[in-house]
Amino acid sequence: MLDRFLDWVAQLPELAVYVVLMALSALENIFPPVPADVAVVLGAFLAQRGLTSAPLLGVLCWLANTASAAGMFFYARHRGPEFFDRGWRRQLMPPETIAALQKAYSRHGVLGIFLSRFLPGVRAAVTPFAGVVGMSPLRALVPAALASAIWYAVLVGFGSFLGLNWETARAKVDDANRVLGALSVIVTVAIGVWLWRRRQKN
Repeated sequence: MLDRFLDWVAQLPELAVYVVLMALSALENIFPPVPADVAVVLGAFLAQRGLTSAPLLGVLCWLANTASAAGMFFYARHRGPEFFDRGWRRQLMPPETIAALQKAYSRHGVLGIFLSRFLPGVRAAVTPFAGVVGMSPLRALVPAALASAIWYAVLVGFGSFLGLNWETARAKVDDANRVLGALSVIVTVAIGVWLWRRRQKN
């Protein structure tokens, strides 16, 4: 299904390619399974055929991703703890967990946000949680935007600057996401153990 979708994107006019890839980049912060990374690499790869501009694509997708991350931040900031007060969100983030993580974010939030924005499955939750715990927009959104800029530069590089064929470029992105995905699991488990120990002490 993903291959058919990517083939469809490759057949679109130039303007439509930009619009679709910007939409995917924005939706990634709302629905993480969206294949934004691979699609951006495809868009950059198309630049080799003169169908897109790789630098313009990278900037536009970064802007779309950053805008949606900021939107989720302000939405969660407006809702406050109620953002995690329903269904699976409440099970994932009970009040005591939010309180513990709020203390951790106050000490290491900027670095944590920057690094977490590289982790698949975690990056989409970074700015909403920062909004819930009351971080300032400057401390939350600047490191998130910087991390996204670096990541999109890497994606565009895979698709164009390295001069790779499409299958090789896609394989490298898949490999990178697998490694980062494993790191996100390790980080999640470590945070879970840390929170469990804090709850045991209290």
